[in-house]
Amino acid sequence: MAELQKNSLQQSRSSVWQRELRRLRQNKYLLSMLLPALAYYVVFHYLPMYGVTIAFKNFNFKKGILGSDWAGLVHFEKLFNMPSFWKVFRNTFIISFYKLIFTFPAPIIFAVLINEIGGNRFKKTVQTISYLPHFLSWVVLGGMFIQILSPVYGPINLILGKLGIKPIHFLADTSTFRSVLVVTTIWKGIGWGSVIYLAALTGIDPELYEAAELDGANRLQKTLHISIPSILPIVSIQLIFAVGGIVNDDFDQVFNLYNTSVYSVGDVLSTYIHRYGLVNFEYSLSTAAGVFKNIIAFVLIIATNYASRCMGDYGIW
Repeated sequence: MAELQKNSLQQSRSSVWQRELRRLRQNKYLLSMLLPALAYYVVFHYLPMYGVTIAFKNFNFKKGILGSDWAGLVHFEKLFNMPSFWKVFRNTFIISFYKLIFTFPAPIIFAVLINEIGGNRFKKTVQTISYLPHFLSWVVLGGMFIQILSPVYGPINLILGKLGIKPIHFLADTSTFRSVLVVTTIWKGIGWGSVIYLAALTGIDPELYEAAELDGANRLQKTLHISIPSILPIVSIQLIFAVGGIVNDDFDQVFNLYNTSVYSVGDVLSTYIHRYGLVNFEYSLSTAAGVFKNIIAFVLIIATNYASRCMGDYGIW
């Protein structure tokens, strides 16, 4: 009897494998379209992971990664004993926390508002205009904002001058620099970030809104009780990614906007790693900082996913 059960199990497994192979052969042309994406991740994301070993070695250019001497956790100890590192770590968390609080809900609110617009032509125009900043690099935007926020000839300070208010050094004042980072992040990403939420909103069954109208619900009530609850799974997943990326600060933005006068509030982990790795040539130390940053991000993703699953059964896995 046991032998029969074993044979039947093997036959069922064999049939499953044959069925899957048949499906792969039938869809081989569609699957081939995945090859460029797979090649990208292998070449630019997986192969460079070997460079992580630099954090545990006294890296020497002549000897290379393989030939460099092992140093153990020396560079991590040195990093954790540097007061400047913890100052940068604190700046990273504060700026990322501000961005999470203000920039995460912005695309959701924008998507809900766009969804309520009746005219298709006006809706498409607003969407197109809001998407455009996403396709501009921070190198271009950095130059634009430096000109716009200039205390001498920037239009904002010219208007303030007409009102009798002294010019504000937005990018050189420690009290305003972080606010500039948050506002410019919202402006650049609100349109593109709303795409996924708009897609989720368009998938809601119209009959739900019709039933709510019959019950006398107004637009606000339909939004609060139908639109927002329907996109909660998407919001939960995006929140997990956002919290996981709280230490992955936007290097391009900060690097193109900050200066030495705002290092105390604007210097973040990515700019710190860049300065020590490429400017001071301390590759092992900068790699150790990068490894520590990625470990924190991994822990945050696991913790946020667990909390999300406990509260609402929504998560990545």
